[in-house]
Amino acid sequence: MNYVLLAIPVFFLLIGIEWLVSALVLRRAVYRINDSINDISMGIIDQVGGAFLKTLVFAGYLYVWDTWRVLDMGAAHLWDPRAPIIVWAACFLGQDLMYYWAHRVSHEMNLGWATHIAHHQSEEFNFAVALRQGVFQGLFFWVFYLPLAFVGFPPAVFAAVTQFNALYQFWIHTRTIGKLGPLEWVLNTPSHHRVHHGCNAKYIDRNHGGTLIVWDRLFGTFQVEEEEPQYGIVTPLKSWNPVWGQVHYFVKLFETARRARDWRDCVRLWFKPPAWRPEGVEDDAAPETRRPGYRKYDMRTSRGLAAYAAVHLTIILVFAVGFIGAEGSMAVGERILAALLIFATVLCLGGIFEARWWTPYLEAARLAALGAALLMYGGELFGWPAYRGLPAAAVTLTAVACSLVVLFAQRARFVSARQ
Repeated sequence: MNYVLLAIPVFFLLIGIEWLVSALVLRRAVYRINDSINDISMGIIDQVGGAFLKTLVFAGYLYVWDTWRVLDMGAAHLWDPRAPIIVWAACFLGQDLMYYWAHRVSHEMNLGWATHIAHHQSEEFNFAVALRQGVFQGLFFWVFYLPLAFVGFPPAVFAAVTQFNALYQFWIHTRTIGKLGPLEWVLNTPSHHRVHHGCNAKYIDRNHGGTLIVWDRLFGTFQVEEEEPQYGIVTPLKSWNPVWGQVHYFVKLFETARRARDWRDCVRLWFKPPAWRPEGVEDDAAPETRRPGYRKYDMRTSRGLAAYAAVHLTIILVFAVGFIGAEGSMAVGERILAALLIFATVLCLGGIFEARWWTPYLEAARLAALGAALLMYGGELFGWPAYRGLPAAAVTLTAVACSLVVLFAQRARFVSARQ
């Protein structure tokens, strides 16, 4: 059962509530449309890309559980979640502990940080940021969970508690909830997680817990929230391109390794802390000091283009949700085509907010390709079989035509940015 997929409507309901409360009651702006669309785009890449990686990542756990487990936890067969309640409780604690170590190491080792940095790039802190995830993170985290398979926790139980851990962490990404009294001693709370997302020197690499904060208290990485953090990474990404956001740190590591004098440093680099550099190699991107007058990365976008981006984000989000739910029964070629169209959409949305000169041309090509794919395959391509026939074709062609008109009516904004 994909509980995260089922929770998506709740996520967006809570995002809407947080926006209303912060704007109308607290009188503070905690959302920016470019940042929020970028957050959601990163989440779409994570979920759609994860559909191709999840089998690979889970295969290791299945193999260890099936071959090397030392205990039988009471599951009747491979996918049976009917295990005793004590097994569920123990697996929850074990998974949360292993998550703490995987999360902590992902901050302390370049290889892990490259997979996790995407989650920390936003300079805002709200529920939308919770959706911002690194698509390659699972490839790093899965190794830390193998001891649970070796002990014998059933795969179905492990898969469920892992999703519950992820779902819990959604609500702690907010500035609208203060400290929660005695709960702060045991649970990871919004206050604790604000610290984790801070780029202030005293907040960096603190509060790595998932559901529980007790691991940070036990292992010396706990930091109480004092003044409100400044959010983001030490060297701001300064980009709304969600694809670049997923890979930029990998590119940086490869470039640094290429400049190293000793081949052994090329290997060490991936397992050293992010601040480490090979001898003779300086960091081109020095950390920025967040003084009181610091301005967050932003670019002006016309209301028409912002509305255009919001509409197309909604459309591709619906398609992505359908794809995630149905991809297991789709042919490989169809899965790849659907994923490429989804990735092209979020790439173009980033180009809109960066006013990239190539955006109108790539977006026109994407619209043509998406329209053609829907006419050929119908909604089945994205897991919506009811979207087919003459009415669906009429809606598709009308939407593509209207989008092209709006896009090229605004093309001067991209040309001026090019100049």
